[in-house]
Order: sequence, then C-alpha cells, then structure tokens
Amino acid sequence: MSLSRLFAATLAVGLVATPAIAQQAAEDSPKPGVSGPVDPNADTGRDTITVGGGVGFVPSYEGSNDYVLIPAAAIRGRVSGFNFASRGTNLGVDLIRDQSPTGLDLRFGPVVNLNFNRTGRIVDPVVRALGRRKLAVEVGGSAGIAKTGVFTSPYDTLAASVTVLADVTGIHKSYTITPTIDYGTPLSRKAYVGISLSGTWVGDGYARTYFGVDPTGAANSGLPVFANPRGGFKNYTVAALGTYSLTGDLRHGLGLYVAGSYSRLHGDFARSPIVSVRGSPNQFFGAIGLGYTF
Repeated sequence: MSLSRLFAATLAVGLVATPAIAQQAAEDSPKPGVSGPVDPNADTGRDTITVGGGVGFVPSYEGSNDYVLIPAAAIRGRVSGFNFASRGTNLGVDLIRDQSPTGLDLRFGPVVNLNFNRTGRIVDPVVRALGRRKLAVEVGGSAGIAKTGVFTSPYDTLAASVTVLADVTGIHKSYTITPTIDYGTPLSRKAYVGISLSGTWVGDGYARTYFGVDPTGAANSGLPVFANPRGGFKNYTVAALGTYSLTGDLRHGLGLYVAGSYSRLHGDFARSPIVSVRGSPNQFFGAIGLGYTF
C-alpha cells in the first residue's frame, strides 16, 4: 500500500470517523420524554473514545488523476476534559478544557502531522521516475473558537480554527498554514451532518519538494524542468460528512460514517508538470467506514 495514498485516505476518513461536535451535540440533546432545551453543559465531563476504520477512494499522490481504494483509520476522544482527535494524518490535543455557559468554546493545543506525500508507490510511472520523498514530520499547533447554538437549533456548532505546522525533519524545510471553518448539526440522536471549508498556504520549500521537477528528474521522467515553484496559496477544500448511529445513540455504540471532499490546486501547484501534464488540479476524495464509541 502506498503511504502517499494513506495520507489522502485518512484525510477523508479523519473527517468522518471523529466528529467531536456530533458527540457533544448528542450529549446536549434532550433526553427521551423531555421537551425543550436542556443544560448545554450536561454530561460534558464523561471520558470517551471513538475508533473508526473504513475504505477511501483517493488520488495516488497530491495532484494525481489516478484513483485507488485503500484502507484508513481515525481516532478521537476525551480524557479528564482534554479532547484529542486525528484529522487526516495529524493528531491534535485541545489543552483548554472549559466551555463557556454562553456556548463559546476556545480551543488551543499542539498538533503533530506525518506527511506521507510521494513516499510510497506512485501509480503514474512518469511521476514515479522523479523519485520518492522521505517521510516528513511536521509539528505545530492549532487555535480556534467554536459557538454552539447558532442557526438551526441549540445544538448546532460553528467553528473556526487555524493550524500552523513546520517540518522538523528537514525534508521540505518549510511550513503549512491551514485556516478551517466547520459547521455541524445533529438531525436527531442518531444522525449528524457537517460541512467544512479550508485553504492551505505553504512555503517555497514545500512547493519545490512536492511539486518541483529538477534537471535530473526531467531527464529521468521526460517532464519539463520546473525547478523553482513558488510557495503561497496551494489549494482550497470543501468537504461534507454524515454520521448515523447503528445502535441508536451518537454518544456510544456503533456508527456508520460517510464523507466526500473536493480540493482544487492553484498557482504553481496547478502549473507543476506532475499536475498539469500527468495529473489534475481537481482532487476528489471519498470514504465510508464504521466507528465505535466507548
């Protein structure tokens, strides 16, 4: 299995197998036989963990037009009031435990990401001739704010966050900045839907490592030289997800998770020969899986 494809698949499954606000909304929703709103802080201290696995339909590398089916997994949970969750190939922890009585929730904490892009088997033989990339470990943090009870009910949640990561392994010697807006709402105690909009800015080193074609690579692959792509706005992504409890309650038990997303590469990232000649700037992701909440 290609690790670059694992990177893409867990991106999709990570969005669906770990809907933290779905869990919170389910905990806050009215109990059977009780009408009207309930205490928004009820049952928020319970330790919980959700593990999920499934299958993803993803590009073989970032910018590829070859799609493959691969396995994927995700995890999220809360221990002693601290939330943690995987999203794609990163794992983050929220170090701010308390939620305001007004429904505002501040979020801040460390994030670690494993960048597998182009580290494993690549379907396209021309791009494969450019050579593999080594695994990059990216470390940084995320900060954001969320508000519960915004549009459709006292239990929907709108959140905004920014994640900043830097390569600490010297592979691309650069950074990524990803602002994200998430909105989610429970449809019942069994069902939840959400949407997400994000964009990613990266440094010059990231662009050269994953989208550049140096003279040696051009000679080996037959692609034109594209040695110094510039960093900047790399792509935007629109994603949607759905969760349905198979055991009757989003708070615990078995659930079905489905997600899909569309991403569009821009600038030198779209102009790179591995995209413009051998791939596509339009990137589609899909995933379906099962998760269990303890």
